[in-house]
Amino acid sequence: MIERVAAPPAEDLADVLVDAVEGGASVGFVLPLDRADAVSWWEGLAPAVADGSLLLWVARVDGEVVGTVQVRLATLPNARHRGELAKLLVHRSARGRGVARALVRAAEREAAAAGVTLLVLDTETGSPAHSVYAHLGWTEVGTIPDYALDPEAKPRPTTIFYKRIP
Repeated sequence: MIERVAAPPAEDLADVLVDAVEGGASVGFVLPLDRADAVSWWEGLAPAVADGSLLLWVARVDGEVVGTVQVRLATLPNARHRGELAKLLVHRSARGRGVARALVRAAEREAAAAGVTLLVLDTETGSPAHSVYAHLGWTEVGTIPDYALDPEAKPRPTTIFYKRIP
């Protein structure tokens, strides 16, 4: 079940984030990622979720949070039609079940309902997420070498994607 949440369930999302980083996902954190730091990071998003500048979804399987995605809405006057899809995370135990696809589709639908017509994102080139976005109809713009550090703190290339949404 995919649901948009009004506040980050930080404890549950921390488990998903730690699992993603320990599994090699380049999502802004390096190893070791302390669970308390992950909880704190999610708690820090609460004001943006509350004021609507950050849209946040969770995926639950049997009541347990197994995934998440967010859309960061642009706030400048000339950018209010766009947003950034970010932090698509699926716990390794739930991968291969269409959770990532369901999260992205929900984010696209609700972003469109909020007036967003263009979404952008970046992801580690060649990662599993890279192929997810390509299969979901996102358009690859290009690659930036050594853009972000992976969990082992090694520089990796990042691919930029965009998608026009109705």
